[in-house]
Amino acid sequence: MGALHTLDYLVLAVYFTIVIAVCVRVTRRSPDSDELFLAGRTLGAGVVGLSLFASNISSTTLIGLPGAAWSSGIAVANYEWMAALVLLFTAWFVAPVLIGNRLTTIPELLERRYDGRLRKYLSAVSVFLSIVLDTAGSLYAGAVVLQVFFPQLPLGGIVAALAVFAGMYTAAGGLRAVVYTDVLQSLVLLAGSLALAVLVFAEFDFSWQAATAAMPEGHLSLMRPLDDPDLPWLGTLIGLPILGFYYWTMNQYVSQRLLGARDLRAAGGGALIAAALKLLPLFLMVLPGAMAVSLLPDLQRGDEVFPRLLAEYAPAGLAGLVLAGLLAAIMSSVDSALNSASTLITVDFVQPRRPDLDTRALARLGRGLTLGLMALAALWAPMIDRFSGLFSYLQQAFAYVTPPLVAVFVLALWSRRITAGAALRAALCGHAVSAAWFLATQLGWLHLHFSIVAGLLFAITLALAWAWQAVLGGRPGAARLAGVDQSVLPALPRALRVGAIGVALATLGVVWVFW
Repeated sequence: MGALHTLDYLVLAVYFTIVIAVCVRVTRRSPDSDELFLAGRTLGAGVVGLSLFASNISSTTLIGLPGAAWSSGIAVANYEWMAALVLLFTAWFVAPVLIGNRLTTIPELLERRYDGRLRKYLSAVSVFLSIVLDTAGSLYAGAVVLQVFFPQLPLGGIVAALAVFAGMYTAAGGLRAVVYTDVLQSLVLLAGSLALAVLVFAEFDFSWQAATAAMPEGHLSLMRPLDDPDLPWLGTLIGLPILGFYYWTMNQYVSQRLLGARDLRAAGGGALIAAALKLLPLFLMVLPGAMAVSLLPDLQRGDEVFPRLLAEYAPAGLAGLVLAGLLAAIMSSVDSALNSASTLITVDFVQPRRPDLDTRALARLGRGLTLGLMALAALWAPMIDRFSGLFSYLQQAFAYVTPPLVAVFVLALWSRRITAGAALRAALCGHAVSAAWFLATQLGWLHLHFSIVAGLLFAITLALAWAWQAVLGGRPGAARLAGVDQSVLPALPRALRVGAIGVALATLGVVWVFW
């Protein structure tokens, strides 16, 4: 059981005081809808990059990654380096489309390329995933850690406290409050994670040979056999790019930072910064989790790894800093998901029906939605405790839900023949196939790993789209294709393209070392 000292409480108090001060300063702007949802489209590259990184570093990293590495080795880091490559792809090929069209939400692009039905379809699914996965998962992760230090507190009570704090400052300050607190939180997070990683490595006298000798065979391999139950190599190659593309490009909760950038240079530069930072979790979170297999052999489940390492190896003061970093990460993901979900509902559903609402009224509606969505997420979060593990819960849900959406989005960007009718029918049929596949898996009829399933569902939906197009016929009009015409959109600056190549080479180097 962990015990916090006076110095730890002092560090936590200082952190929360700074966060509150930043939020108070930001909320003095009394934001309208554009400020609330997109920070006035004024964000620079550094803020975009750090905020992208911080919004992701939550349950899937600080809790899920060490836990998965403790259970089955470092193959879980494939999600991280693949995210770096996806971010580089987004910066180079997708960001020009997003910035060139001055979008407020990602589903807007589907309306311009297809029609309003696809916009609402993507928006509704995105809101559902933001609440059930992103927000609820982050609240649950924070509660799991805090229970190590405060075991007398109920899981539901901790979830409620985290929900109230994050919901209030997100509703008050909007995206600007989110991204500026993200910058602070990412710095605290990196410092705390680095400190804990050093402490874990010190248990092996800083000897790589001693650390590796204490791990099971194959624990340090990124590429696992095809029949591996945790992450087979085929799933890494065909499934993770699909999941990563949805998360980093289509997910309003993440891409809202790109949409709030002041120009393409800021959006692309921010994506490059985030891509470089995504190489760090392997060293700061995954490897310490893998090493913990010999330090903490008696754990009941992997989700306990990070809080137990924190409780047992972090000294007074440092434990408070690392815990502040964890809470920072939890808050960052919660505020991001809440702000994006309220943006989607307001802009994609309410505003088209109530065009008479001014920006102030939309902002008030957005704040109310933020608080309401937080309440829903807080009610669902304790239910996650019934699943086998947080990381598995998140990734499997994404694997079955997102591939049909990715297929339709990819066709929107790079196909000049698919019409709205074919795209909508392909998405609906793709989700019908995924639902049937999920049911067959639960009944024990199919046994493919969910990462492989994601790649296959993507391919099936693409085939369905072309099949429906052949049946329905027709071609999209010129106005539908104008928004995705790369020839008339701004290109990523040459310096950023060179930087993207450098980060890609560094990523491939890391993969080669740990292959």
